[in-house]
Amino acid sequence: MAALLRQVGPAVCRFSWNPIRGFAASVGTDIVNAAPDVKLPKARSWDEGVSSQFATTTLSELFRGKKVVLFGLPGAFTGVCSAQHVPSYLKNAEKFKEKGVDSIVCVSVNDPYVMNGWADKLQAKEVIEFYGDFDGRFHKSLELDLDLSAALLGPRSQ
Repeated sequence: MAALLRQVGPAVCRFSWNPIRGFAASVGTDIVNAAPDVKLPKARSWDEGVSSQFATTTLSELFRGKKVVLFGLPGAFTGVCSAQHVPSYLKNAEKFKEKGVDSIVCVSVNDPYVMNGWADKLQAKEVIEFYGDFDGRFHKSLELDLDLSAALLGPRSQ
């Protein structure tokens, strides 16, 4: 276990999470340009997926005319992500709104159905929009992918 923590721990646990500080792209343009062909499915139930014909959202649509806080996480239902990362965005949602933010968006390398279950469990759907990066293309496009196979997670977000 100690070897696993030495190998994976720094990558998973290195972030001191402060949602007010961080990378700011110019109105989403940098992210949209870095990943122009990426489409993300919004968190939803299987039945909602079927009825929407498995619709996806382009990054252009996600950012168009809005100020968006976007954050990525290694995975749904993981300890630190569930206990600290998402709750910190929930806690600071009003501060973001005061700064003119229209949407808070969470993206993780999971399918949209897992993201839906996780958002329900965290009771965060009213405040945060959850999207699944089911094939990891979004995070790879931004060079924010990370191999966490040693922790049995496979390719994930940093």
